Amino acid sequence: MYPSRGVTAQDTLQIPQPARARYFSPDPLKATMLAVAFPGFGQVYNRKYWKIPIVYAGFGALAYSVSFNSSNYNKMMRAYQDFTDRIPETDSYVKLITWSDPSSYDPVLAPETYNPSTESWVKDRLLAAVDYYKKYRDLSYIGIAAWYLISVLDANVDASLFNFNLDESLDMKVMPLQIPLPAGGLGGGLCLTMVYSF
Repeated sequence: MYPSRGVTAQDTLQIPQPARARYFSPDPLKATMLAVAFPGFGQVYNRKYWKIPIVYAGFGALAYSVSFNSSNYNKMMRAYQDFTDRIPETDSYVKLITWSDPSSYDPVLAPETYNPSTESWVKDRLLAAVDYYKKYRDLSYIGIAAWYLISVLDANVDASLFNFNLDESLDMKVMPLQIPLPAGGLGGGLCLTMVYSF
């Protein structure tokens, strides 16, 4: 007996479907926004966990540089101000100037024995130290901003190139080339060939 037209049979055998492989493809915009919101989050999103200590080590080193240079800038500025005023009680510079006796350069503490040229030299040295620490404090602040931008850019580029294919089907060769000249001779040149094999 033949089955009638319109009747369908149901198969009772279930064939298991292969599980789809999870394919991670980070979104560059999301990685960038996470890195902007909090440094290091873009690297976490891109699953580049080894970069997180590098990001924070850079920020830590620059924060230490800001602290060190700010502290020394304030110390040198106070010493310069104390040296240029005429108040004997303000002598914080004496602890910093260890290479000379105050009687040779200080017109306030030793008005009879000081040397004006030594006084001028000490004043110039203190002012140079103030400028030095101010310059490197400011450069450290710029470094923090630059390191922040580098970490954001790294998260963006890493997400953009996460699935970039670098297998052996892509090949580039550089070889010499002979170029025919209009006068009938041959000229030398360089040939750059890119080959993509399927």
